[in-house]
Amino acid sequence: MVDLKGKIEDLKARFGQVRDVIGPEKLKKELEDIDRKMLEGDFWEDRARAKDIIRRRKWLEETLEMIDSVEESLRDVEDLSRTAPEEDVETWAIIEEELKTLEDRISKLEIRTYLSDEADPKNAYLTIQAGAGGVDACDWAEMLLRMYRRWAEKRGYDVEVIDITPDDVAGIKSATLLIKGPYAYGYLKGEQGVHRLVRISPFDANARRHTSFAAVTVVPQIDETVKVDIKEEDLKIETFRASGAGGQYVNKTDTAVRITHIPTGITVTCQQERSQYQNKKKALELLRAKLYQIERQKILEKKKQYEGEKTDIGWGHQIRSYVFHPYTLVKDLRTGYETGNLEAVMDGDIDPFIESYLRWSAERKTGAGL
Repeated sequence: MVDLKGKIEDLKARFGQVRDVIGPEKLKKELEDIDRKMLEGDFWEDRARAKDIIRRRKWLEETLEMIDSVEESLRDVEDLSRTAPEEDVETWAIIEEELKTLEDRISKLEIRTYLSDEADPKNAYLTIQAGAGGVDACDWAEMLLRMYRRWAEKRGYDVEVIDITPDDVAGIKSATLLIKGPYAYGYLKGEQGVHRLVRISPFDANARRHTSFAAVTVVPQIDETVKVDIKEEDLKIETFRASGAGGQYVNKTDTAVRITHIPTGITVTCQQERSQYQNKKKALELLRAKLYQIERQKILEKKKQYEGEKTDIGWGHQIRSYVFHPYTLVKDLRTGYETGNLEAVMDGDIDPFIESYLRWSAERKTGAGL
């Protein structure tokens, strides 16, 4: 009983800190501003922008509801603890169960406080590239593609395929997605790095165990207000016929666009749209996002390059291991978080990994005095 009363005080203190950081009054004001915008006559003229605003409104509403709900539950459980007789075992068991639920809800609110970087609220470009491992690596890249799409769908985010290059045998060589939703970049930024797969290869007639790799790169989508200087003479623009597995991933079109930024060597491709103009526009937007990310990394004095494609996609660079055989285990090599529920992870249940990374990253920043 004494322990439970102490737990209530601990949770009250944690919630108070979270509430102060999130600032519900600030969120309420933003919600009111959005509601006013939605009443404007031209709100739906830019449908993409309107959808982004509506997604932001939903996130604000959910956050405020979470704060109110936790506040009310904390108050109720505290009142119950004050009135419950010490010998009332059943009531104290209810209090203990409620505190477990409250701790989980407060933890989820804490995660939202970690998303405070400038780019965190933005949509995210996520690129997957097959690495060492041959056809197994291409198959692995496609498995990761499905995992991230399932994760986004479960969150209610929109997923747009910007580019995809199928392998000749199985899987994909590379793919780029635009994941649209509040804090998509903030949640996904920790997924950047090399992902390692260990399994019995379905492509090996002798059923041997193979190790293969795929790299994930994540950059924020930036809007027109962010200035990124791109000179026309620094661009090499090529058009080509979209290739791939029919209509499985993208619309077949003769107007796919590939743009190379000569000074940095960054290459982006878009073959999603039916017009060359739209493909060029989306490719330039992706290029701007990648160049913006480079500048951000310089400002933050991070020595590690953000481009997964510029790192060896193989041994020694992985952030996470997925073991299918001889046992099942997914382990993040930075945070130490692991689970044996491989099937759930591959079906998009990666929030525990995302949350553990955000906590780990926040602790490192605090320790480094950032």
